[in-house]
Amino acid sequence: MNIYIREYNENDLPDMIAIWNEVVEEGIAFPQEEMLTIETGREFFGSQTYTGVAYDSDTGVIYGLYILHPNNIGRCGHICNASYAVKSDVRGLHIGEKLVSDCIKQGALHGFGVLQFNAVVATNIHARHLYERLGFKQLGTIEKGFRMKDGHYEDICPYYISL
Repeated sequence: MNIYIREYNENDLPDMIAIWNEVVEEGIAFPQEEMLTIETGREFFGSQTYTGVAYDSDTGVIYGLYILHPNNIGRCGHICNASYAVKSDVRGLHIGEKLVSDCIKQGALHGFGVLQFNAVVATNIHARHLYERLGFKQLGTIEKGFRMKDGHYEDICPYYISL
């Protein structure tokens, strides 16, 4: 597997939507509850500041993606936000690390000064360890900030890094 990150294109949408919907369906990391269709996915991914995909240069297979967009407007418009999704059968192969690292670069290239994650679920230990290893700082904990798929609530941990 030779994984690289590049900007998405229209041909990537079916794979991207399948990966995104897999994470939404799991109900343990993304706040979204609605599944994307080809139409809503085209609009959603196209409306981001940048959308990157992790692909295998040998096979062309898409294994993950990220979205990058402003976290706020006006005086806080220099802060961006991102979300990451990796196919479940290839998690643990450092694809997420490549996505986050590329996102940090793209955030700076697009003029942002800070990358902030508003709602990292406290039980998402692998993501939290990755962010901390890459230099993100935790801002605190918001008790019961995320409703899990089964209806119980977990804490969330906002994180940020200067770009």
